[in-house]
Amino acid sequence: HVLVGVIETHGRAETESMLQGLTVLPLRQITYRDKTLTEFDIDAALKLHPSVILVDELAHSNVEGCRHKKRWQDVEELLSSGIDVYTTVNVQHIESLNDIVAQITGIKVHETIPDRVFDLADEVLLVDLPPEALLQRLQEGRVYIAEQAEKATSHFFRKGNLIALRELALRRTADRVDAQMQEYRQHQSIHQVWQTHERILVGIGPGRGSENLIRTAARLAYSLKAEWLAVFIETPAAHEMGVEQRKQVTELLRLAQSLGATTANLNGDSVTDTLLQYALGHNVSRIVLGKPTRSLLARVFHPSVSDQIASMKSDIDVHIVMKSQNPASKAKKPALAAGELSSHFSRQKQRGYLWALIISAITSAVASMLLPYFELANIIMLYLLGVMLISMRYGKGPGIVASLLSVSTFDFFFVPPRFSFTVSDTQYVMTFAIMLSVALVISNLTAILRRQALMASAREKRSFALYEIGKELASAMTTTHIVEVSIHHVSRMFDSSVAILAPGADEQLQVVHMSGTRKYLDLPAAQLEGVDIGIAQWTYDHQQQAGLGTDTLPSSKILYIPLKAPMRTRGVLAILPENIQDILLPEQRQLLDTFAAQIGLALERKHYVEVARDALISMETEHLRNSLLSAISHDLRTPLTSIIGSTSQLKDSLKPGSAEYELVTALHEQAYRMQSLVLNLLDMARLQSGTVKLNSDWQVLEEIVGSAINGLRMVLQQHHIIVRPMEAIPLLFVDAVLIERVLSNLLDNACKYSAAGSRIMIAANCDNSQVFVSVADEGQGLPPGMQDSIFQKFTRGRSESATPGVGLGLSICKSIIEAHGGSIWAEKNQEKGATFMFSLPLKPQPLPHPPIDELET
Repeated sequence: HVLVGVIETHGRAETESMLQGLTVLPLRQITYRDKTLTEFDIDAALKLHPSVILVDELAHSNVEGCRHKKRWQDVEELLSSGIDVYTTVNVQHIESLNDIVAQITGIKVHETIPDRVFDLADEVLLVDLPPEALLQRLQEGRVYIAEQAEKATSHFFRKGNLIALRELALRRTADRVDAQMQEYRQHQSIHQVWQTHERILVGIGPGRGSENLIRTAARLAYSLKAEWLAVFIETPAAHEMGVEQRKQVTELLRLAQSLGATTANLNGDSVTDTLLQYALGHNVSRIVLGKPTRSLLARVFHPSVSDQIASMKSDIDVHIVMKSQNPASKAKKPALAAGELSSHFSRQKQRGYLWALIISAITSAVASMLLPYFELANIIMLYLLGVMLISMRYGKGPGIVASLLSVSTFDFFFVPPRFSFTVSDTQYVMTFAIMLSVALVISNLTAILRRQALMASAREKRSFALYEIGKELASAMTTTHIVEVSIHHVSRMFDSSVAILAPGADEQLQVVHMSGTRKYLDLPAAQLEGVDIGIAQWTYDHQQQAGLGTDTLPSSKILYIPLKAPMRTRGVLAILPENIQDILLPEQRQLLDTFAAQIGLALERKHYVEVARDALISMETEHLRNSLLSAISHDLRTPLTSIIGSTSQLKDSLKPGSAEYELVTALHEQAYRMQSLVLNLLDMARLQSGTVKLNSDWQVLEEIVGSAINGLRMVLQQHHIIVRPMEAIPLLFVDAVLIERVLSNLLDNACKYSAAGSRIMIAANCDNSQVFVSVADEGQGLPPGMQDSIFQKFTRGRSESATPGVGLGLSICKSIIEAHGGSIWAEKNQEKGATFMFSLPLKPQPLPHPPIDELET
């Protein structure tokens, strides 16, 4: 069962002819701004429930009055009800490409679909056409009618634009196919690289020339229009890097990101295996590596990463880049080598070598006591045990030294002839070789296991820290609690002093306060004197890190990190580490960035919880207030009407000028004023409930003004009313009762705030699209800064004023005018008083009725 939901033919006879034989769903007619428009009828489609429905132009915006704002939302509802949908979309309507299309064509496309909707499709069919062929179709009128086709050719559908859009469409479809291919390879466990799409991988390290390596990879990726990745592999040896090397790795990763790379920190025992495994998993087609700097003889025993990858059977192309070295880097070489040497021969290493000597001596002493009771084969086990203990505690270097010392001491003290390195029996030569080999293997394996244990412990510590802060932030309900949790975990994890700065109402940062006092949270005052609000403000405004270890003001001892959230930046995290190395390691910086992201998410969640709570309270308050006012107004309306009628009859029966007459007159005026207030309350309740519908018809503005003045003659009798001529004002398509209510409220407001005997002027003028009506008085004028807030509910010009009223009249005026599609505002007069103006849109004027004799003819 195939149903045609909506097809936009644009007047093309060729397209209309293809609809023959298909069931076409009638379009829904909607009246919008005095025009009858047609839209897709989703209710009728759901009722028929076809197997397949055709819905053209997925990015189309529906007319106001439809169930959904966008047509793609209609399609989502059809899919959720089990109906398959065939639809169409142009490449310029995909949201992620919108800015690129605007840059190419110079035209901003406003109708777009989210990328997730495009990715939701089970199948994408690319309709590709060369630009010349499309332009030919335009000229033949097979796309638009003649006038539209000529305009389209000279604007959007220029040949250059079409070429660029065609490339975007091809690439977007290719990206989708590439994602499907990656998913298929993963599900089928295919490790072979399929070079269908260029993807470049570069491995970086703290060695010389890595910056040149990154820039070369970036240029290669740009020339091939390919995606590229930069990775740093954290091996056990990475823990032995010096401060300068760790800082260099961080800067290299940041450089790669700035050049468009996707960066990652990987963990592994072997750089080669980890790099190759990552490349195969991400379908990398090329790996860029630096040229080995070791000698040929050294590379025979210790092959470089490039040598190992090149020797492996793989479909990945390997690019070897010469690592250039400028004079500046040569000048820094001695300092870097000294730093590496100092890091290598640290105090812990020195203790390790010393303990290797001590353990060998202790083992020899114990073995000499056990020699009468055990064979030499068993004595060897003691030395192997010592080698294992040294390797476990101090690593590979001391373990190798312990192995050599064990073989030497065993030969010297226990192999005949004893106390000499001479070997009388050649079989001991094999014993020494096997003992040394076993000792070296044990020391190497033990050292590797130790390093892996340390790495696993570090990863577990980071994972647990993320779990702990995530759990506590999820339960934090106030900003103070979020800040306390964040500072506690960040300071403990990175051994640092921490402060969080949040923006105020003016978007200026300030350190978060607690309990209304200006103090830093759990931090010594002396350590926080270095927090620079200017640097923090720059970080907040530009959403970039600044300070320690960054490219912006790196001389600062404090690192400033923006607390980014999905909607906006929520503040700045300032961190002063006790040990710089704690945040210079790439994995530590990544952990710190993750902490900052979680803090930003928590602050944003708390913000929107407060917004939702305030909105709910406001809605409930508004509903309760409207219900109360409506009930009171209805109960007061009947007795007030009776009072006004009774006082009017009493006035007629009394003699004017008498005391009784003046008393009854005052009572009648106050009752009339109270009735006006009750009517305002009723109008506001109806407007807020949405039950008021415009009963619009063609009206003469002058008649509406006259009716409003006549209804307020008792209120206006102490003022001079001046009405400017309005013969030039065309007919207005409005609700006369409501517009009269607007004028009545404006006139009543002018009388309240202007002295008796002053003038009130009513004027009107128009242009081609709207009519402007103004009511000007000579009263007190508007209070400063209240031009906009004066139209809010229950807002009065002067608080605690003796002028009667509750501040609803102007709010009602605004609601009525906006319901007509106009606007209302207030201005302060130059001399004195205020002018309230509102505008109403002009509609095409109705045709005059023909004379009677013409009708007869």
